[in-house]
Amino acid sequence: MHPKVTAELAKLDDGIPFRASTGHVHHTWAKTLHSRPELYVQPETLEEIQKVITLARRCHRRIVVVGCAHSPNDITCTSSWKINLDNFARILNVDQETKQVTAEGGIRLNHLNLQMKKYGLTMPNLGSIDNQSIVGAISTATHGSSLSHGLLAESVLSLQIVLSNGQAVRCSPTQNTELFRAALVSLGALGVITEITFQMTSFSNIEWTQSLEPLSHVLDNWGKDLWTREEYTRIWWLPYMSRAIVWRAHKVPPSIPPRSPPPSWYGGAVGFHTYHNLLYLASFLPPILPFIEWFVFGMQYGFSVGHVTSGVEELRTGLLMDCLFSQFVNEWAIPLAKGPEAITRLNAWINGKPYSVHRIPFSAQGLYVHAPVEVRVSDTSRNRNHATRPYLDPTVDDAPTLYLNATLYRAYLKDPPCKERYYQAFEYLMKELGGRPHWAKNYQTVTRDDFKNMYGGRLGDWLLQRKKVDPDGMFLGDYVRRNLLEPEKRLPLEEREVKRWKVPEGGEMWVGEMRRDGEIEAELSASETKAIFLDEKDGVKPSVDTGINTEPSLSVKSSEESFDRVQGEEAQSMFLSHKTREENGWERT
Repeated sequence: MHPKVTAELAKLDDGIPFRASTGHVHHTWAKTLHSRPELYVQPETLEEIQKVITLARRCHRRIVVVGCAHSPNDITCTSSWKINLDNFARILNVDQETKQVTAEGGIRLNHLNLQMKKYGLTMPNLGSIDNQSIVGAISTATHGSSLSHGLLAESVLSLQIVLSNGQAVRCSPTQNTELFRAALVSLGALGVITEITFQMTSFSNIEWTQSLEPLSHVLDNWGKDLWTREEYTRIWWLPYMSRAIVWRAHKVPPSIPPRSPPPSWYGGAVGFHTYHNLLYLASFLPPILPFIEWFVFGMQYGFSVGHVTSGVEELRTGLLMDCLFSQFVNEWAIPLAKGPEAITRLNAWINGKPYSVHRIPFSAQGLYVHAPVEVRVSDTSRNRNHATRPYLDPTVDDAPTLYLNATLYRAYLKDPPCKERYYQAFEYLMKELGGRPHWAKNYQTVTRDDFKNMYGGRLGDWLLQRKKVDPDGMFLGDYVRRNLLEPEKRLPLEEREVKRWKVPEGGEMWVGEMRRDGEIEAELSASETKAIFLDEKDGVKPSVDTGINTEPSLSVKSSEESFDRVQGEEAQSMFLSHKTREENGWERT
């Protein structure tokens, strides 16, 4: 470890473990990006998390929290300190009557659902995978595909977040409301979310069917019952065949036994490797992609329109899908009512129709794309309490939302040649239709001004909360600066990207840079910025149980005195957190 870190650790000598290792190489799930954090820390208690934050503050380091790193962009990349909460993932309380569970922030969705099955509970909605941590899922606005549900974050009843001063803050729709709205989609830029209370639902199975339909069937039934016939609906659109796989599911009682579907062709070894090798070949011979679409999806779903398969599975597994290979994903949220226009125009562009049909000012000549385009829905406008809507919620404000996801596979980690032009055209269309990109995906043409126009005052509200709770930029990296903040003076603990390069194993190595200690010390010594968070309308006073701190940012001249003061506040905050847990009868299971 760096001598400064070793020296600060020696000063603490508090008996609280610092579970850090060096030499860790981070990569996204898709291996699109790699980075080498200085330290990789896996704390196991709240006290350990607070110690990491205290040390980072004293050592002038940025902190990034990572779960499964499923986001293929650079949101989790750092050359500074990375915290992984896989060992901070316990169930703290289960209330079977209200169907509510409180869990530590590192718990993975699959583990949470498996544990809740013992209590007859499950999550009401899921995205395509369940390997994410619950904090990672809500922090990037993860969603499923149902007009009966919105974002996963809408089931969060309250949370606890540890801020850059080490304080553990509780927030909910009635306590520290503005911080709650900012933290529900935090992008990891506010602090470390350590606890979440989540609204579950009764355990159930789902019965699903999927059928191969002509695209005209989808468009003709769009405004009828396409999305409302069943609770869960999603579509995979095959642009070269002008067909779609329509998947629908509804809940059935647990008494109805599971029924396995026919074997998946590309879920087996032969199909998987055949598909993978064909995609790799297509990176050199793109014109074979229409044939690959016909062959692979014919083998998987049938070659004749009307082919139907079905099954009965547990809700917690039936909503998932196999992501297969490394991939770029570019997903946008647009009004559901604009779906037919979006699909019709993009279909015309992909298939080389005249400009007068698609009106997309990029040439598709010689360009071939991958299939399918994933089509999903949600509705966060139903019974929404706008007072607690996440500031960075990308869904449509007052109507159902459609998500279009342009997936491009990276066969054997090789980038497909169509990516730049395809995504330029796709994003042009999405912007024109009033869309917002998914925070955790590979959008590439969205500017800071675009985000300002997309989110308006809500972006300003989120930035205000970010500035209040992390004035020195301990949780601020290049992703947030590039997309959301003005290119103003760099904050003392902020990390900036300095370079990338291609690596032999595929993807790019990401390198960040912290400011020199001398620069940081001079700025912090002169700083008068205050981290104030006070929900005055609720009559909350600045006390440790609410996590409100009105003290100024740390000055290096008095770092040890400040450290002692903050440590005392942290101890009180931890005591109150544990006291609250005991009063409510919460036990770790």
